[in-house]
This record gives sequence, structure tokens and C-alpha cells, in this order.
Amino acid sequence: MTSIGRARARGIETLSLDSPATRNALSASLVAELADALTECGKDADVRAIVLTHTGNTFCAGADLRDPPPPEALVALLRQIVDVPKPLVARVTGHVRAGGLGLLAACDMAAASAGSTFAFTEVRIGVAPAVISLPLLLRTDPRALARYYLTGERFDATEATRVGLLTTAAEDVDEALEPILDGLRRSAPEALAETKRLLTARVLETFDRDAADLTALSARLFASAQAREGMTAFLERRDPAWVV
Repeated sequence: MTSIGRARARGIETLSLDSPATRNALSASLVAELADALTECGKDADVRAIVLTHTGNTFCAGADLRDPPPPEALVALLRQIVDVPKPLVARVTGHVRAGGLGLLAACDMAAASAGSTFAFTEVRIGVAPAVISLPLLLRTDPRALARYYLTGERFDATEATRVGLLTTAAEDVDEALEPILDGLRRSAPEALAETKRLLTARVLETFDRDAADLTALSARLFASAQAREGMTAFLERRDPAWVV
């Protein structure tokens, strides 16, 4: 059973995270399937740009705690989104949590409906937003990131736009995306690829410099006693032991 839906219209390939039963959590299989789809799109001359969206009311709930991908696989997926030679636009009409925010930050542009919500919930289950920091730290407001990383608070689409996580937010996300997708369709493919390369060079340098350390940090934290308590509490729908 596939976890990635695919459709194409006038050169725009839409990839949909399609595992609503798990709130599109990043399982090992979903990460692998999305990586394969991106590889195919990157090689397809008929694909001008890629839209990454979702089914259900959650874009992505973060890592699948029952079937998490290896940290190396998530790093590779985020780097692939940044590096694929096609503009990649996220389309959100729902909730985004933890690792899902890494997907948004890795995309070249992101649009969300006004009712969408966002939260870095890692600290609340005893881990840290380690590998997703690779695209996030360079692309979002550092003061805002400090607040939301450290508190796990939920914030709305207006705030997500203000801090640089989103390109735009609107009541009708598809209406907001129309001029963006029209612009991409009017742009020369090689020019788009080279322009994206200009925009992503520093982000890719961050991956090359920091990926190994952040992958090791993520693996260490996920194996910790605090993470075991945090994840158990989350699955049992109770507060973890450290809440005061």
C-alpha cells in the first residue's frame, strides 16, 4: 500500500503524503517512498516543479514513534528536497508538527491555509529538533525559533509566515498558490535549476558540515531514558513524569 499519492497538471507534479491513519507521520516506509518519488521527478524533463501536500487534516505529525525512520534516512530526504533540481512548493491545509516542519523548511516555498497550526513538539517528548535544524536554522527567524523550539508552543499560519517558515498564508491556499505556480510554468527549466542552486548553496553547506553531528545527537536522544518516557506518555495520552 503506497503512502504517496501522485498527480500531474501542466508540468506541476503533486506528491501527497497519504497515510491519514498515522497523520502522515514520517515512518521508514513513507520516507523511502517520498525519496523515490522525488528521484523520479528530478529526472523527468516534463516536470517543471513539484508540490508537496497531504490528505487528511494533518500535513505531517513528525516522526512515526512506532516505526521511525533512521536519522540518516530523514537527513537524506531533507537534503534531497533542498537539492532536487526542481522548485518544490509545500501546500498545507492542516496541522504540522515536529519533523513535518523540517519538510516545510526544506522546500523552496510553502503556503498554508489560515487555519493551519504548527509546533516543534520534540522537547515535550524528551528529544530535540536536531536533524530538521539543517534547513530550519538558516531560513527562519532565530528569536522565534528559540521560543518555539524550547517551549513546544503551537503557533498559527500568520506567525509561521512572519518568522519565515511559510512564504504565504491565506484563507484559500490554492488561490494563493496560483500566481506562484503560474510563474514557475512560465520559467525556463534550466534557469529554474540554476536559480535554485544559487538559493540553496548555503543550506547544502550546512548539511555537509553539520549532518553527521546532528544525526548522532538525534540517535542519542531517541535512545535516552527521557525519550522512552516521553514517547510512552505520548502514546498513553498522559503527561510525562517531568511535568511540574
